[in-house]
Amino acid sequence: MNRDVIEAVGMLAKEKGIDKEILFGAIEEALKSAYRKNFKKSAANAQNVDVSIDRVTGGVQVFARKLVSEEVLDDSIEISVGEARDIQPNYEVGDIVKVEVTPGNFGRVAAQTAKQVIMQRIREAERGIIYDEYIEKENEILTAIVQRVEGKSVYVELGKTEGILEAQGLMPGEELSVNDRIKVYVLEVQRTSKGPQVVVSRTHPGLVKRLFELESMEIQAGIVQIKSIAREAGSRTKMAVFSIDPMIDPVGSCVGPRGTRVERVVAELKNEKIDIIKWSPDPAEFIANALNPARVLSVFIAEEQKACRVIVPDNQLSLAIGKEGQNARLAAKLTGWKIDIKSQSQAEEMFIGDPETVAYDEPPLEGMGGEVSDWAAGADDLEAPEA
Repeated sequence: MNRDVIEAVGMLAKEKGIDKEILFGAIEEALKSAYRKNFKKSAANAQNVDVSIDRVTGGVQVFARKLVSEEVLDDSIEISVGEARDIQPNYEVGDIVKVEVTPGNFGRVAAQTAKQVIMQRIREAERGIIYDEYIEKENEILTAIVQRVEGKSVYVELGKTEGILEAQGLMPGEELSVNDRIKVYVLEVQRTSKGPQVVVSRTHPGLVKRLFELESMEIQAGIVQIKSIAREAGSRTKMAVFSIDPMIDPVGSCVGPRGTRVERVVAELKNEKIDIIKWSPDPAEFIANALNPARVLSVFIAEEQKACRVIVPDNQLSLAIGKEGQNARLAAKLTGWKIDIKSQSQAEEMFIGDPETVAYDEPPLEGMGGEVSDWAAGADDLEAPEA
């Protein structure tokens, strides 16, 4: 070991971005292993050694840790009080003394063993750096390049490491080919023996949120907020947005001039339909908006049950429910309310003979074509669509 080693450590640390002390620690551990393997006198002696490298000269010293004893039974792990005090006068029985035991031929065999361990520690350090970098990217969006497809899983290049798109993270019907560039959402970063494994997704609602954050300056500035997202990947998404500035239209900010912003998101998601609706602190108004594109006449709220009954025109019932119940299901997920949808005719049949049963105590909602009011009775009979 000499100054060449010190220079090599400096160059390697700079090239790999690894702290020099980590490398020196790896070398010292390697030399300790080499000593134990090739120069041990006993099992106890082999375990009680330290190796020190001079950070300036590169000189190496091996020290044995020995217990100061009145009677020495094993000189590989014990030292007499007199010998200890020759090293330092204030040693007492029970103290630990470091005695240099550097072998004269501590050279070629040790260096070869050290090299193997050093390379392993360097790889571990590099993996640690990559892990630290990507753990900060959890819940973020990255651009990935498809490397290979193995069964139902797709492996993608994420820069310094590889990501995996498992079957549940792939959009239904989406076919990916090698070298395709796609946006992915980082779900989780895991430590493995082969390095960090980054699990990514194309189906997570967070992907839609991050895509709109990239497109909308108002979202980036915090003026427009994404309140909630409900998604059935590959088919349809509903997103509720709100503006803290009454002069800024939150829906328009996401749609963009001539629809350019939402079109780019839709293109990335392979033409997945996206409904952007205005969030409201009034649950009745929010629920009515969430059922877009259906026109809602009335919303009756049962606060304690977190449930509501929605009345729509007869010709809007199928639109409100959606194909296979999708529109109602997504609206329920988006708002967090159980939603039971009735047509106007069905509602009238429910209240035949007692037209005063339905009381409207809220003003009509502009653009709704009807009224929204609190529904105080019969909430326990609600039948909400499955979420």
